[in-house]
Amino acid sequence: MRTELCKRLGIEFPIFAFTHCRDVVVAVSKAGGFGVLGAVGFSAEQLAVELDWIDEHIGDKPYGVDIVIPGKYEGQGEMDVEKLEAMLKASIPQGHRDFAKKVLAEHGVPELPADEKPRELLGWTEATAGLQVKESLKHDKVKVIANALGTPPADVIKEIQDTGRLVGALCGSVKHALGHKEAGVDFVIAQGTEGGGHTGEIGSMVLWPEVIDAVAPIPVLAAGGIGTGRQMAAALAVGAQGVWTGSLWLTVTEAEAPPEQKESFLKATSRDTVRSRSYTGKPCRMLKNEWTEAWEDPETPKPLGMPLQFMVTADAVSRVHQYASKAQAVAFNPVGQIVGQMNAVRPSRDVIYGMVQEYLDAVERLDSLMPKEG
Repeated sequence: MRTELCKRLGIEFPIFAFTHCRDVVVAVSKAGGFGVLGAVGFSAEQLAVELDWIDEHIGDKPYGVDIVIPGKYEGQGEMDVEKLEAMLKASIPQGHRDFAKKVLAEHGVPELPADEKPRELLGWTEATAGLQVKESLKHDKVKVIANALGTPPADVIKEIQDTGRLVGALCGSVKHALGHKEAGVDFVIAQGTEGGGHTGEIGSMVLWPEVIDAVAPIPVLAAGGIGTGRQMAAALAVGAQGVWTGSLWLTVTEAEAPPEQKESFLKATSRDTVRSRSYTGKPCRMLKNEWTEAWEDPETPKPLGMPLQFMVTADAVSRVHQYASKAQAVAFNPVGQIVGQMNAVRPSRDVIYGMVQEYLDAVERLDSLMPKEG
């Protein structure tokens, strides 16, 4: 199962693990997969701390960084971060901020201390993500940078590829995939609607082969609802060179999520997710709860575009994380439909090895169906 992309990156298994937790990145890469750290939410200075820690603990294993530069967003083109942030803040209606605070207050989620208020614009634009790219390129063990929304700008692609690293980009349709191919990315991640976080509307088993055929010979990683070795076998069977997973790592032993959040995932079924714009401004699959329902009410403010909506909700994200025991009814819990199979807390290594064994069993089962000579 060592695909060409595996060989190019020097990894044992074609299992890519997106996570915001540095411990998971290290554990996955050490187990033979490929850990990818989500940079959104980190300033360039904070990201440097995270990457330095990973470099120190990952040994000689490679890993990646995931950034977010949407194809379209408010304030696009402005590259001065402070000017952009001031401009965006000025365009946010006060009613949206008031409504977000009202929902949290009604559910008893405490305010953050004044000195712990989060920065509102960390990622989500080329100006901020560009700083994350520059920091990532200072770390030799970072071998891949992927963009989670839209085709990366041409100068960003060139900046990364000029250092010998690979550039990838996620897509939810053939149209988006062809845009990535035309821009010259090294691989495409085709994510079906079942996935957690930002997704399109097309199911994985329809999307994967469409994208694989459309962008050939560029390698494609399959994403969206993958949590087992059987699903990995299906993805490789239709032509993918690996799987891009995310939700799966939210409940592993190494994940830093609060116990209450892990418990929400462990109890959820595959029917308990919804695509909502209520936290980020773009359709994002997450656990349905009283927060997502509140923003769907026709009498409440309509979610703003990206990155404005997250600038409204950045305070909420920090508060529900810090006060998780009081906030699960309104928490930001991005996760895919595979959550229905996330029923136990296991070490990342066990998850990797379990997927590999299931893959081998699936391949053996298929082989047993083939007619034998004689």
